[in-house]
Amino acid sequence: MPIPVPPRQPRTRNLPLAAAAQLILLLLVALAMLVPLLWLVSTSLKGPAENIFTSPPALLPAQPSLEAYTRLFGENPILTYLLNSTIVSALAVLANLLFCSLAAYPLARMRFKGRGLVLALVVATILIPFQVVMIPLYLLMVQIGLRNTLWALIIPQAATAFGIYMLRQSFLGVPVELEEAARCDGCTPLGEWWNVMIPAARADLITLAMFVFIGTWSDFLWPLVILDEPELYTLPLGLQQLASSFSLDWRLVAAGSVISILPVLVLFIGLQRYILPSASGDAVKG
Repeated sequence: MPIPVPPRQPRTRNLPLAAAAQLILLLLVALAMLVPLLWLVSTSLKGPAENIFTSPPALLPAQPSLEAYTRLFGENPILTYLLNSTIVSALAVLANLLFCSLAAYPLARMRFKGRGLVLALVVATILIPFQVVMIPLYLLMVQIGLRNTLWALIIPQAATAFGIYMLRQSFLGVPVELEEAARCDGCTPLGEWWNVMIPAARADLITLAMFVFIGTWSDFLWPLVILDEPELYTLPLGLQQLASSFSLDWRLVAAGSVISILPVLVLFIGLQRYILPSASGDAVKG
């Protein structure tokens, strides 16, 4: 008995039109996201004699000048602000990668009583706004003598519930056979964490690092509360001080904002090629 062959589906002619519409939509969204950044760069490059409030607004500067950047670095401690933000953000990233991965490993692989309760309590802290714990945290920093120090900015960011949960989910996707092979080679649980889990979760670790860096780099409220000394200000606080000191010189503020955005762009562009859909093969290579 001959096997019935299903009829061939007619080739649709709407696919090129749908792809073009999708491409146009994506280009419009990208343009809408880029316009504020381009406007910021344009404002910072406009000369002192150029009116930045023209109507209709001009995106391209008529008299391009680096005068705002010269004043920014020559008359303000912007390098100190950059150094403080870099120290705080880098140490916060390193602390998160270490402590979150150490906390996520037992929650993902080890069997012990109350594991589900511990995970639920960790995830529940995500729902608590920072403003709720800000005053108790401030009092704690005062009592232990860390007020007006960079450590007061680093310690509250040393571990996050989001990072613990994300790395736990990443560790759950690592094949158990890799752990068993490491255990046969004589690895301790700490060795399994370092030699198997860390290489396998490389993509998620890099993603967490970017999230922590961006959040710490752009944090304004907590440094404003805990710091009083201008030499300890981070970049967001320095830009706020810059705006008030120069009576809202928009060219200067725009130049400072561009400088504050550049490290985040460089970090993202430099690390995006390391973010892979699956990195479990890295543990085999290691």
